[in-house]
Amino acid sequence: MRERSGVGVVCGLLVLLGALLTGCQSPAGGVAEDGRLTEQTSGRAGERAPVSPAPTRPSGFGAVFLGVGECSSFGTTSFTEVPCAGERAAARVAARHDGTVRDGPRCPSTTDFVLHISEQRPGSDEDGDGAVPRGYACMRNLQPPHPGDPGGGGGPRTIVGDCVYGSGDGQVRETACDGTGRRDPQYKVIEAVAERADCPGSTALYVRLGGKRPVGCARPL
Repeated sequence: MRERSGVGVVCGLLVLLGALLTGCQSPAGGVAEDGRLTEQTSGRAGERAPVSPAPTRPSGFGAVFLGVGECSSFGTTSFTEVPCAGERAAARVAARHDGTVRDGPRCPSTTDFVLHISEQRPGSDEDGDGAVPRGYACMRNLQPPHPGDPGGGGGPRTIVGDCVYGSGDGQVRETACDGTGRRDPQYKVIEAVAERADCPGSTALYVRLGGKRPVGCARPL
């Protein structure tokens, strides 16, 4: 399967000696649009990568650019939708939402990284409405490592099983529990609860997780 790119439909109309002749050709593929896509988070130690929009051309294999189950290419600042079976495929979309991460639904707990999709309104696109809405895609790497896994040291969310270290001013950051990260782990989140009072007695640190159980109970390592 090849990437889908922008094509045009050329139709010819010729009237000759009272006879009406028409010709119309539509090459394989479909009409695609330009969009911009940037990586929000890095995959190690919970660090955020710089967000600087870079133009890409979505290949558009479905009605939605980077819809659930579709795949993106490798990249450090920009990504392109590619066939999941192709050699360029690097990560699969686990969830896709319109709007912003701050205002929209949360990504699945084991998301490896999040892609921001900038809004575009070209003259035409694959589903005919002429727009690529602003949104974000929750991505899962096709191959290890998976920084979003418990103890993996990264991903957009802190979950039970993750390890953290103090970064100063009462803040903590994720790092790999096995010690392979840039910083050694100091605490491990062992439970998620609704209130601090629900944490076990061994809790030495409370970590903000969000969701229905927003308090992470962390013990020292």
